[in-house]
Amino acid sequence: MSLGFLLRVIVRSGIGEETYAPRNVLDGREGEPTHGDSLGEMEDFFGDSIAELFARTGFGPRDVDVLVVNASMFSPDPSLASMIVHRYGMREDVAAYSLAGMGCSAGLISLDLARNTLATRPRALALVVSTESIAPNWYTGTDKSMMLANCLFRCGGVAVLVTNDPVLRGRSKMELGCLVRANIAANDDAHACALQREDDDGTVGISLSKALPKAAVRAFAANLRRLAPRILPITELARFAAQLLITKKLLRRRATATKHTGGDGPRINFKTGVDHFCLHPGGTAVIEAVKRSLGLDDDDVEPARMTLHRWGNTSASSLWYVLSYMEAKGRLRRGDKVLMVTFGSGFKCNSCVWEVTGDMADKGAWADCIDAYPPENTANPYMEKYSWINDVDGDSLII
Repeated sequence: MSLGFLLRVIVRSGIGEETYAPRNVLDGREGEPTHGDSLGEMEDFFGDSIAELFARTGFGPRDVDVLVVNASMFSPDPSLASMIVHRYGMREDVAAYSLAGMGCSAGLISLDLARNTLATRPRALALVVSTESIAPNWYTGTDKSMMLANCLFRCGGVAVLVTNDPVLRGRSKMELGCLVRANIAANDDAHACALQREDDDGTVGISLSKALPKAAVRAFAANLRRLAPRILPITELARFAAQLLITKKLLRRRATATKHTGGDGPRINFKTGVDHFCLHPGGTAVIEAVKRSLGLDDDDVEPARMTLHRWGNTSASSLWYVLSYMEAKGRLRRGDKVLMVTFGSGFKCNSCVWEVTGDMADKGAWADCIDAYPPENTANPYMEKYSWINDVDGDSLII
């Protein structure tokens, strides 16, 4: 039963065959991770990404005034931020923060924290690091709701430099506009839909419940209500308000009408204020749900789909792989506006808007494969052999 469920999820996951898993999983030790496995996973990432960022930008560790690190599922002592400060010999007065337990939405939370800290430090430089610890969190039990994470989450991470120094404006690639955060954790179902817990046998894992899609929609709506007035032209807001008013009046007159569904109502056109959509590649269902909600087409969600296929869900860093795909494809031009939307446990939905201000020609993590994307066929290779599994009855969860 468990194998059949895993096959059903894998063949429909949208994830390809070139994603990355931690060493202990590849060595067959997923059920016996050590603290050293967790530290080693972080050290490998910190050593590669941060060092490369400094080399590319010409900045050094002692130029950093603010450091924000997020890894949801691993919080050692000393902290991950302290690990980076120690490894790179940063200054004694660096403002260092480590965030844990914030889920896939932690990337924009870290960015928000960096922005707010920079507001108190003029002409400062902040290093934002987003990653996830997979090594100690591979689920080895048989609870279906907890097996999903093994099919979705993969290794990855990102390091980004942000600044409020006007002298560096000419070197910057993008400028951050508004950033909106929504958290509906006060709702019981939303709070529990993505939850670390023990199964009936005492094995710890992340449970993803059937309430997750509904929670995501609620959090998304709460975020968009605050975001739309800040990024859309007044003409679009007026058009939407007028259509909404007309729709409500018509519905009142239909005393015997069938129940009205949200899909029949007016929809805001976010393309009037945004050129590109950088969406969290949390899973195929997440991408499709956002696509429908915003009225997007296949080209708009291609970066998210391809990121899911190539890298899997790398948690908080996923969003930056999507942005990197856009850059590697040469789609970002000066003056373009990019909307980032991410979801995370809690349940949270965070968004922000960037404006492209400089050269966007770096292929980044996609350098060795971008020319092969999008592939003609993104179907999982197991689909041909195991497609019959989709015809087998049984419970499944939307991802």
